[in-house]
Amino acid sequence: MHKYLPAIGFSKLNNDTLKDLLQEIELRPDYQESAIDLEGNQFVEIRYMVTDNVGLVLRGIYNNDDEFVLDYYYPTFFGDTVSLVNDVDIIKQSDKENYQVMVDEIRLGVNLIFQLQNMGEYLRRHITEGKSSKSSVSLAALSLEGKVILPLYDNEKSRIKEKMNNQKRIDLVTQAREGNEEALESLTMDEIDLYQRITRRVAREDILSVVTSFFMPYGIENDKYEILGDILDVRAVVNHLTMEELYLLVVESNDVVFEVCINKDNLLGEPLVGRRFKGIIWLQGTVDFS
Repeated sequence: MHKYLPAIGFSKLNNDTLKDLLQEIELRPDYQESAIDLEGNQFVEIRYMVTDNVGLVLRGIYNNDDEFVLDYYYPTFFGDTVSLVNDVDIIKQSDKENYQVMVDEIRLGVNLIFQLQNMGEYLRRHITEGKSSKSSVSLAALSLEGKVILPLYDNEKSRIKEKMNNQKRIDLVTQAREGNEEALESLTMDEIDLYQRITRRVAREDILSVVTSFFMPYGIENDKYEILGDILDVRAVVNHLTMEELYLLVVESNDVVFEVCINKDNLLGEPLVGRRFKGIIWLQGTVDFS
């Protein structure tokens, strides 16, 4: 049973009910597409949505008797927000017919890796694996645990100043990557100064009053992250099969905006615009290949 099923409202499934659910989805999907991969293999994807942009994806093939043969399934959440525009590299997983996307995103400070949701479109366009191209990306995530934290900024002026400082740092990093030694020296001095200021503050303050947001890898799986970010929007929806309540959050972390789906029972605190979300996420996303 998939670990992230509770995130979309299936917290009480057992193996028998899951098997019945998957069979029902195969018979009555909300969406279906097929494609041929670069090696000539057939690919079929079936989707069933349990609420707005949230549902289950089944991937497999049709056999000679026109019966769907399931390879694997996973819960999903499709985001509507364009999170970034950057060069993307597509990487095929070795253990199954699945692709991940890698983006070198300066604002996050890490090589961002996430599961490709629109795999059928990628295969139909016959894009060479690993080819780097600038594309817009809409990121969405599922979370099994999270908490709501009070905001850090006292006023809008502080928020704007922080954004300006972040943009200045991004510009310096870009220049340093291009070989600008002055930018590299300036970054080094800024890092030393930042380390000293943080060291002084954490001695008398809670770490979450010092750190405004973060986005960092979590565990050994390369598409899992621990995040802290501002809540920009909140929607409460219901899984129409189980009647479990879900929260769909728009979160901004390190100046990158993306969406998070979490079961209401797994979120500690009341999510409101202006507060912060801290949690562990499984990152997915769609890439605009047009």
